[in-house]
Amino acid sequence: MARNKKTRKYTISVVAEQYDIHPQTLRLYEREGLIKPSRSAKGTRYYTEEDIERLELILNLTRDLGVNLAGVEIILNMRERMSQMQREFENFLQYIRDNIGSEIVHFDDRSKSALVPRRRIELVVKDGARIDSQDD
Repeated sequence: MARNKKTRKYTISVVAEQYDIHPQTLRLYEREGLIKPSRSAKGTRYYTEEDIERLELILNLTRDLGVNLAGVEIILNMRERMSQMQREFENFLQYIRDNIGSEIVHFDDRSKSALVPRRRIELVVKDGARIDSQDD
């Protein structure tokens, strides 16, 4: 279902008051690249719900866990990379399902649940005589 509702946006004063922080702190987070509020034609900052969620994470890291801003930046970058890797992995799995899944050859019943199909191995001594046969 499509959402016709406009995205809610909040001004810097509303966000600062809601989270009990000085507006300069929000400006600092923006200068450091930790948050990126949108701007109106006149330059007014507007924070979206996504910006607010990111701010809550930043405040949790700094206030509750004592992480400095350099650490916050590293954590946020790592989270973004992990999300990107997750999306790429999910796309890869979907590609496998769509293009290769139907072509996988099924072996005997024991191999169906294995990640790597089993094969028969013969143990041989130096003179070439077979000692034993077993399934790998």
